[in-house]
Amino acid sequence: MSRSTRPMRSTTWQHAMASRREALQVGAIGILGLGMNHLSGLRESQAGEVIPAGTAKSCIFIFLSGGLAQHDSFDMKPDAPDNVRGEFRPRATRTPGLQICEHLPMLAERSQMWSLCRSLTHGSNEHSAAHHIMLTGHSQLPAGFKPNSPSRSDRPSIAAVAGYVGQARNNLPPAAILPERLVHSTGRVIPGQLAGEMGSQHDPWLIEASPFHSTAYGAYPEFSFDHQERGKPDQRLFEAPQLTLAPGLGMHEVSGRLALLETLQHQSKTLAHSAQVANFDRLRQGAVSLLTEPSVHQALDVTRADDKSLDRYGRNSFGWSLLMARRLVSAGVQLVQVNLGNDETWDTHGNAFPHLKNNLLPPTDRALSALLDDLHASGELDETLIVMAGEFGRTPQITLLEKHYQLPGRDHWGAVQTVFFAGGGVRGGHVVGKSDSLGAYPAETPVKPENFAATIYHALGIPATAAWHDAQDRPHQIYHGEPIAGLS
Repeated sequence: MSRSTRPMRSTTWQHAMASRREALQVGAIGILGLGMNHLSGLRESQAGEVIPAGTAKSCIFIFLSGGLAQHDSFDMKPDAPDNVRGEFRPRATRTPGLQICEHLPMLAERSQMWSLCRSLTHGSNEHSAAHHIMLTGHSQLPAGFKPNSPSRSDRPSIAAVAGYVGQARNNLPPAAILPERLVHSTGRVIPGQLAGEMGSQHDPWLIEASPFHSTAYGAYPEFSFDHQERGKPDQRLFEAPQLTLAPGLGMHEVSGRLALLETLQHQSKTLAHSAQVANFDRLRQGAVSLLTEPSVHQALDVTRADDKSLDRYGRNSFGWSLLMARRLVSAGVQLVQVNLGNDETWDTHGNAFPHLKNNLLPPTDRALSALLDDLHASGELDETLIVMAGEFGRTPQITLLEKHYQLPGRDHWGAVQTVFFAGGGVRGGHVVGKSDSLGAYPAETPVKPENFAATIYHALGIPATAAWHDAQDRPHQIYHGEPIAGLS
């Protein structure tokens, strides 16, 4: 039935119904000891159409905030001039002709599991704008873009869109972000990571396990560092949020409160029709699941995992984050965005080569390799897409900013970056696109952020015609480009 032919309902009655119904729902969540921050993550997604089964059931989106240098990782230029080539040397992978950085030995041994796109390009060299571009899959910034904080005029993030169309499994939210929000060293929150114009009720579930630190970066505690080596101690603790009961509230009290919820549910039947009651019941079940479901607690409690898992992933924030993501997708979350380090962690303007060699590439190499091994061994790799990207690449030219750094590095560069893909139907040992001889611009098969986002949506089985609907029921297309060709 089209919108124009839908039967009209009393606006006053509708608003009164909504306010009373929402009051009951919010009260029910509070009774269980959960805060309002849990409510949005538990709301039922309402997709515009039924999503057919796709190649992937889930996606782990690894985001390298700050911008990984393509020359020093997956697109090395050994024949370029010294001020472009850098200090690192390429190493062979198990795929003939495919070379990557010498400091990624474990990934090199697993090249049959992953592929690269070396030609993703967009037009921004500024952190906030580029974050918005890559996290939302939109090359053009929205009108009224605010670089210093998320805004409801922002485009919805890829995580928010996946959560909107996703179906809740095991009473878990369809999309999550961990282990922290992306925050600049000045304290401003980076735009583009939330639902934006879609509305706060569609913000992804934010799992804050890593506290903010303005001058400490990397995979703490083993690989913590400061780009400018200012000597301030990093005493952060990686601690997953405890979905525990409110003080003084044990399981005996929960049973009593669940009985009260049953009473509230019964009362709600006098206020709303059956569909609304069913939605209330799903909210209740979701809240109870987060409190009582052992798989949820196990997924979050990664620092106390078995020794074998911790040794394979690494006993640091990168390893714990990817282990948590792996457990969450197994528990039923469809898209998990993993921020490997806060904003500026990969922003290697200076001291780049020692920090990449000693603090950034080793824990990433280990944790990502363990994730690939785990998913392959369990048979879940084909149904779990893994993507890894930053907001941009870095300049071909190596520079030294003597005012801030002792040693050289590379600056921001949106013109080209390399993106990593694995699982979810991606064929291994393959490269799509090519950068020029200096690693400055795409030389073959330029790929846009819109294609990057479409690749994720397509792998998750989201139809090309899918749309999300705003508060006025206006449709907004989800796809704004074709999936990257040649990956599957």
